Amino acid sequence: MIAIGSDHGGYELKCCVIEYLEKKAIEYKDFGCYDRSSCDYPDFAVKACSAIVEGICDKALLFCGTGIGISIAANKVPGIRAACCSDVFSAKFTRLHNDANVLCLGGRVVGAGLALELVETFLTTEFEGGRHSRRVEKIKEIETNSRSRQNN
Repeated sequence: MIAIGSDHGGYELKCCVIEYLEKKAIEYKDFGCYDRSSCDYPDFAVKACSAIVEGICDKALLFCGTGIGISIAANKVPGIRAACCSDVFSAKFTRLHNDANVLCLGGRVVGAGLALELVETFLTTEFEGGRHSRRVEKIKEIETNSRSRQNN
């Protein structure tokens, strides 16, 4: 299942992507927002990313005005590797090499057609593993070490 979330700046693009997911019969859970009212992207990033960490969802698609703010918020959640992409090459290689589990898109940056290409690429590309596994493990170690320092 795919977690979905946006703020008001990404709401319209999120709705477009939801239509795509429904046409493709891809299960998703929408964590908000649910209209164009001004709201705060960190709230929706945390809800959607928590669903990944808790094993409810496999990946997430997040949207804000630029995709940057929501990606920064998402990356604060332990276990999340979020990438803000606006080209197909990056969407593909963030899965192949980084095992990213969250794709962030900017509703004011990426048009609907490109967004659907990015989503399809992200959702259908598998992690390559191999030498990239070592690097992803090092990212996880940074996260673990940061939490250890915070607890001391």
